[in-house]
Amino acid sequence: MNQNLPDAFVAKMRNLLGEEYDSYIDCFDKPRYYGLRVNTAKISVEDFLKIAPWPLKPVPWIHNGFYYDGDACQPAKHPYYFAGLYYLQEPSAMTPADRLPVEPGDRVLDVCAAPGGKATELGARLNGSGLLAANDLSSSRAKGLLKNLELFGIGNVLVLSEEPGKLVSYFSEYFDKILIDAPCSGEGMFRKDRKMVRAWEEHGPEYFAKIQKSIITQAAQMLRPGGMMLYSTCTFSPEENEQTIEYLLAQYPQFRVCEMDGYEGFASGIPEATETGNGELRKTVRIFPHRMQGEGHFLALLQKGDGNSHPRRPVSSGRRKKLPEELEKFLQDIDREMDSSRMDIRGDKVYYMPEGLPSLKGIRFLRTGLLMGELKKNRFEPSQALAMNLKKEEYSHILDLSVSDERVIKYLKGETLDVEDLVSSREKGWYLVCVDGYPLGFGKLVNQMLKNKYLPGWRWQSS
Repeated sequence: MNQNLPDAFVAKMRNLLGEEYDSYIDCFDKPRYYGLRVNTAKISVEDFLKIAPWPLKPVPWIHNGFYYDGDACQPAKHPYYFAGLYYLQEPSAMTPADRLPVEPGDRVLDVCAAPGGKATELGARLNGSGLLAANDLSSSRAKGLLKNLELFGIGNVLVLSEEPGKLVSYFSEYFDKILIDAPCSGEGMFRKDRKMVRAWEEHGPEYFAKIQKSIITQAAQMLRPGGMMLYSTCTFSPEENEQTIEYLLAQYPQFRVCEMDGYEGFASGIPEATETGNGELRKTVRIFPHRMQGEGHFLALLQKGDGNSHPRRPVSSGRRKKLPEELEKFLQDIDREMDSSRMDIRGDKVYYMPEGLPSLKGIRFLRTGLLMGELKKNRFEPSQALAMNLKKEEYSHILDLSVSDERVIKYLKGETLDVEDLVSSREKGWYLVCVDGYPLGFGKLVNQMLKNKYLPGWRWQSS
């Protein structure tokens, strides 16, 4: 295996790991690990384990993370995946969002968020309150990010596609928590993905270190005093890891490095790999694949200021809005407190907005808030995003199918369903289709037949 790695990388890892280098190289001959993270905004870990279709083994340092056998099962081809009950994520990559102490009500920014593995966990932890701003510079990747957030049922979102530097003037000292999973040289993924080696040879650590220093200092300006920021990479390079944190501390001395919840396999940061040798950097965390059942990662948890977070002004609820009659009628079937002043109607689309958003004029965004649906010729048509955001008990008209019912897959493929056994001939209108109590999407019932409204771009592919 050694011969297939770049000489410069081998020399660096020998220097970094010393006598552990041989153990590191040996791990390249071992199989990769497959991970699944439970969406605790929809289902508890305990309840998920009762219905999990495959054997799962806990990821010991992640409370809602599990290993599965990637050769024996396909979790992405199961109805529970389409219900947003879990996200498929490499185990080490679960760590950054887990170690950022997000609390309900926080304003949270995920700076480099696509495809959404970390953003979905941050959103689940907010549990419908506060704000999750998820940004990715690539608009195509940001579309995939939006889909994953909607699949997880996260409605209190702002999905952006901008250079982080452009966001600073809009969100100066605005966020309580920030996560930066920075673009990096990917050394920690060499074992899992051989293509990363070729990419490293094109753009090595020096290239990415400049980008990382720019992003982390821009993010620092968007964090409120007392707020917390977690910086992570999937590389081993000190230039991209400890030296980036050292650079931040020099530019913004009000930041300090915080301890994280530990785990026996975690390795400490390496202050000796920096110019200053700052002992604080030992509090950062390195994950090596020969020490743990996961790929390589680096994490640093930082706090801005003395830790006494400046109290945010409470957001006053706006004046009640008069909503279109067809929307009001639909809302009568939703058993949830919804503030009409937060309903924003743009053209024919209706959004339920997060509280306290600044003006977004001049920046690119894909979504503000929860897309409720569309107003169409005296009727309201609810969205896929709303279906995923609802819980079964919050909507009046439910069609709940067992996971073993063949109609579940038919629904996910976009087919019309015969539901004569579930409804009377008098019933009609919008129904929320669930699998074992967890929403999949809407359908319109006419004459005991359900016209399928599952979003075409999300449909089950047979291949």
